[in-house]
Amino acid sequence: MPSITPLNKLLIIINVVMFGLQYLLGGLIDVLFALWPPQGEQYGYPAFHIWQLLTYGFLHGGLTHLFFNMFALFMFGSDIERLFGSRRYLFYYLACVVGAAAMHLIVTAAAGGMSGPVVGASGGVFGLLLAYGMAFPRRMLMLIFPPIPMPAWLFVTLYGIFELVMGVTQTASGIAHFAHLGGMATGFVIIRYWQAQRRRQR
Repeated sequence: MPSITPLNKLLIIINVVMFGLQYLLGGLIDVLFALWPPQGEQYGYPAFHIWQLLTYGFLHGGLTHLFFNMFALFMFGSDIERLFGSRRYLFYYLACVVGAAAMHLIVTAAAGGMSGPVVGASGGVFGLLLAYGMAFPRRMLMLIFPPIPMPAWLFVTLYGIFELVMGVTQTASGIAHFAHLGGMATGFVIIRYWQAQRRRQR
């Protein structure tokens, strides 16, 4: 297993520290830094602030939520940091977090619904999954449930289809499926833009 890269390690530490602050300070952290719906204040929700488009990605709803997101960040993030370099990796990850939040708010508003607070690094993680599948398409991954090996490109494709189906059918309430897709979509646009830049430079 390759060693973890410095920036990826820092992102994991920040997420763990923020989870500790959530535990110690009760709901205060969530009120200020979770992603609240922009129109939610009139319905008794805490106020929406622009920084929440980013800060929600460093909060989590429980220990299991934190563990799986950090495990994915550990497994995929370091390879992407080595590939992109630390500066681009940080931009890419944070942009996917913001893109995921924007997608969630847009889809929720278009559906005429009202969502509760959104927390979690999943938007950034799904952006990393997309980058991993594009960069290392033939690398084999082993699922936990069920334990079936498959190439990275297939894993990412199936996961994206699964999230789309779950989001459209609203099968699993309480999970921001379109935020996950927003992280993937943002990552795809950034990667294609960088690829186009390299082609122009050549």
